[in-house]
Amino acid sequence: MSDVLAVTEHRRGELRDVSLEMISAGRELADETGGDLHLAVISGDVDTYADEVNREGVDAIHTVEYGEEFNHDVYAQALEQLADELDAAYLLMPNSVNGLDYAPAVAEALNLPLVTDAVDFSADGSLEVTREQYGGKVETTIEVEEDRAAVTVRPAEWPQAEGTGDADVSAFDADIDESAIQSTVTGFEEVAGGDVDIAEAEFLISIGRGIEEEENLPLIEALVEATDATLSSSRPIVDNGWLPANRQVGQSGKVVTPDVYIAIGISGAVQHVAGMKGADTIVAINTDPNAPIYDLADYGIEDDLFEVVPALIEEFGGDVPDV
Repeated sequence: MSDVLAVTEHRRGELRDVSLEMISAGRELADETGGDLHLAVISGDVDTYADEVNREGVDAIHTVEYGEEFNHDVYAQALEQLADELDAAYLLMPNSVNGLDYAPAVAEALNLPLVTDAVDFSADGSLEVTREQYGGKVETTIEVEEDRAAVTVRPAEWPQAEGTGDADVSAFDADIDESAIQSTVTGFEEVAGGDVDIAEAEFLISIGRGIEEEENLPLIEALVEATDATLSSSRPIVDNGWLPANRQVGQSGKVVTPDVYIAIGISGAVQHVAGMKGADTIVAINTDPNAPIYDLADYGIEDDLFEVVPALIEEFGGDVPDV
């Protein structure tokens, strides 16, 4: 029997969705190993976060009170000590900016092999981790020969855990060496256009090369307004300077999991699909019947977006602009 320790994540006072995904991933692995699923909640309002992640399938939650925001040195020390205390076979961490910050340090300290960006895994005898390469075109399986390992889990690959759990919640008294803390958070500064976080949006309307030129943006913005959606895009739109970087969906942008994702004039390159395939419902509007986006879409409209979008605007009671 081998236990699993999964790490939760929060930012600026809010639990991140990846925390609930980590529960699903951790429970799946624990079921295969026959072990328990432990969660680590570090820094911030740990009691509130612990309540939020106390979902079905969680056996134990360990809280570490120290500071408010993420700190590399605090996480590295706390996780090294907690993993050592629990003697967990597998340590799962988010493949996020924060997770990739501390994961190598923790793996090194615990002398564990580290496999990053997992999209699937199994533990039938030994741990096998599936990763994607070449922009998602190829999947590779890595067999970990050691009995213990650290793995970072790609966001949006597992569903968010649901239900109400009855996990044992306890405070872990980590011995944090303050002299080893080399940095502190003194404040936050939003990047340009940072008023919108597309990763939190429930309804996204996303545009690609098919809109042809920047002058056609008002047409899409009218649809966004009429449907009360949030505007996002594929990389070419950002590269052209038509929208700020915080609107980009994809491998080099943000991973999004909205309830509804409407892809307008987007072909469906693997780099873009990697960022939005977790959407509940995907609608594609494209004139090309062979566009890869149709392989993923739940609904497709094979037609000229300049005919379809005005019709949708009118259907939702909006005003069609002159473009």
